[in-house]
Amino acid sequence: MKSFCFFFLLIFTTASSAIEIGSPAPNCDLKEVYSGTPVELTKPGKVLYVDFWASWCGPCEQSMPFLDQINTELKAKNFEVIAINLDETKEDAEQFLKNHKVNFTVAMNPDNQCPNSYGVLAMPSSYLIDKQGKIRFIQLGFRTEEKAELRAKIEKLLAE
Repeated sequence: MKSFCFFFLLIFTTASSAIEIGSPAPNCDLKEVYSGTPVELTKPGKVLYVDFWASWCGPCEQSMPFLDQINTELKAKNFEVIAINLDETKEDAEQFLKNHKVNFTVAMNPDNQCPNSYGVLAMPSSYLIDKQGKIRFIQLGFRTEEKAELRAKIEKLLAE
């Protein structure tokens, strides 16, 4: 079922227009996984790393420790990671998070429109948003050998 869901997601988002670098970051109806409190993707003055992920995604599992580390290290400089879970059930996300503890915001999108708004094409799909709310970098997938380059891009945006 999960592979079908990913296949459906891929077809669904392929038909939509992918977001472009320089475009304003779309805001979505997001709720924090545990509390259900609203999560905003528009935070002027902050650099955001918005990461779409799922519990069944191997590269997502690899990216979580890096995202947690960079969020902790750069939070005081107005940086924030927001991970948006795309699992079919909240329970799948919660089980994953029990095994992979993180200290950044994890949200779900109740109306499932957020991945379409961002043009998500792969798992994970990540979007680096500058302090003015514009998409500055798009990362499809996660490769550990690109961590230093990604960190440099984040630090460059923080310095602007």
